[in-house]
Amino acid sequence: MTEVGSGREQLLSRAFVGLADTLVDDYDILDLLDRLVSYSVELLAADAAGILLVDSQGTLQVVAASREDAEVMELLQLQSNEGPCMECFSTGAPVSVPDLRDAGGRWPVFVAAVAEQGLYRSVHALPLRLRGEAIGTMNLFHGQPGALPAADLALGQALADVATIG
Repeated sequence: MTEVGSGREQLLSRAFVGLADTLVDDYDILDLLDRLVSYSVELLAADAAGILLVDSQGTLQVVAASREDAEVMELLQLQSNEGPCMECFSTGAPVSVPDLRDAGGRWPVFVAAVAEQGLYRSVHALPLRLRGEAIGTMNLFHGQPGALPAADLALGQALADVATIG
């Protein structure tokens, strides 16, 4: 039997085991989503993460955030009805914004509000999909501008896909 490597491999193993553990008899969706944002921050070197999920009326709601300022980022998008997470939800495709300061023409109200509050500079939104339909987004926030490597985007999408199993 081979041992799991050190560092990131151990964390990845722990994350998937931990997420799978939430899918047992006493399944709690909020526990799963809280764990998901925590593991996403650790594994993907994000400063914060949040999850928006559609409710029974079809309205997006903040259901998990690793930090209070991540929740503020989510709420600013919901209030302005624009931003990378809103676009990700409406298209069902990932949206990566390496530097929000360059996105003012795309989402003027959201970008201005983020700048005014001195929040995050980079956002990567990944769709939560159930049977091909977007039901929410998992969102990664970084204080410094920068692209997320393709391998990290793929891992982030795999983590987001785990959330829709339940």
